[in-house]
Parts: sequence; structure tokens; C-alpha cells
Amino acid sequence: MQRVLIVDDDRLVADTLTLIFERNGFVAKTAYSADEALESSREFAPNLLLCDVTMPGRDGLSLVEDVTRELPACRILVLTGFYSNLKSVRDQARKLSRPLGVLTKPCQPSELLREAAALLATA
Repeated sequence: MQRVLIVDDDRLVADTLTLIFERNGFVAKTAYSADEALESSREFAPNLLLCDVTMPGRDGLSLVEDVTRELPACRILVLTGFYSNLKSVRDQARKLSRPLGVLTKPCQPSELLREAAALLATA
């Protein structure tokens, strides 16, 4: 089974995303901050990191850099609820050493699962 680590400071969003992935055959773990997620990723070793970009403290892109370095096999999909920073997020994503999916919130579960499957297929 594929493992997904879901990171969002909005507990309702994180918990809902966790349910979506669990109901679609994933083993899912939830973290509510970048620091908590980094610790969890070391133990959980996810195949996919699903991460909000804008969070208090460390942002999601900072977490992405750490996970990219520490877990090179982990695929990454980021979510942003701010359309105003979408171009900046995509520009930063292009600078990473591997493909990174970028979606805006809210998004349909089918779109989220399709993008996750596409990223995992590149593993």
C-alpha cells in the first residue's frame, strides 16, 4: 500500500484529506505543521507528501526542501488556497530537483487522487 503524509495547519482540511486517501486505499498519516511533518516523515517514510504551502511558522515549501533532501524517493504534491501566490509557488517548484505537483484549494477529490497517482507513477 502507498503511504501518504498529509500536512495542513487547518485540521478540518487535513483530516478530510486523510479520509479521502484512506478511502481510496492509501495508508495516511496527518501532521498539522511543517515541523511535525518532518519528524513524522522520518518515521513513516511516505511515498507521497501532500502539503499545504501557507502555514504558520515554517511554510510548506521549506518542508518540501527538507523532505526532498532526506527522502529522495518521496513524491510531493503541494496545495495552496491563495491564487495570488500560485505563480510564485510554481516558479519555486520548477527549481526543485524532481517533479512537484501543484494544486489549488479547494479541489475535487478526483483531481487530487489523479494528480497523486500520476506523481506516484513516476517513482
